[in-house]
Amino acid sequence: MPSTLLAMESEVIDAGWRTWPNLVTCVRLALIPVFLWLLFSTDHRALAAWLLAFLGATDWIDGWLARRLHQTSVVGKVLDPTADRILVMVGLVAVAAAAGVPWWFAGVTLVREVLVSVLTVVLAALGAARIDVLWWGKVSTFALMTTYPLFLLTTNPHHAALATWQHDVRDVTWVIGVAGLTLAWIVLGGYVRPASKALSTGRAARQLK
Repeated sequence: MPSTLLAMESEVIDAGWRTWPNLVTCVRLALIPVFLWLLFSTDHRALAAWLLAFLGATDWIDGWLARRLHQTSVVGKVLDPTADRILVMVGLVAVAAAAGVPWWFAGVTLVREVLVSVLTVVLAALGAARIDVLWWGKVSTFALMTTYPLFLLTTNPHHAALATWQHDVRDVTWVIGVAGLTLAWIVLGGYVRPASKALSTGRAARQLK
């Protein structure tokens, strides 16, 4: 059997919902209320920032486990990106609400995330094939996932004065954040051609069935 057919066959194997990757995704979702509690109900802002950074850094674990353990599932394909979007949106709104970042910065980031989510749903509904994540998209995502925890880490509860290191880190964070956000919007435009190709591929595959 040709390797392409083997690849297609492996992609349709469903490992079910009781898998390690799905467990990791559920744990990430369960920790979001913990993050919100630490941020808004305690003075442990630094701990909340580190937890947010941890949740962002472990984003790749569920996908890695799915590939490593051959536990790809239909539930996981929906749950993982949904969890990612929830984490990003909750994280950026929470950091802005805690005065960690200006609302305009959070708003521009949020609009981009909403557009990505809507386009993903629309393409899936139209039967588009899967689109591989662009390398620069991963870079912009990593930059933003680094930016928001750092913004939070460089603020204090009750508007307490910042330490010298917080001022320095915040200046660096602004550079990373603006670069990451600008790149994220540029990459969004770069998905137009792959999305069009994926839509044509998906339609062609349906016609062959």
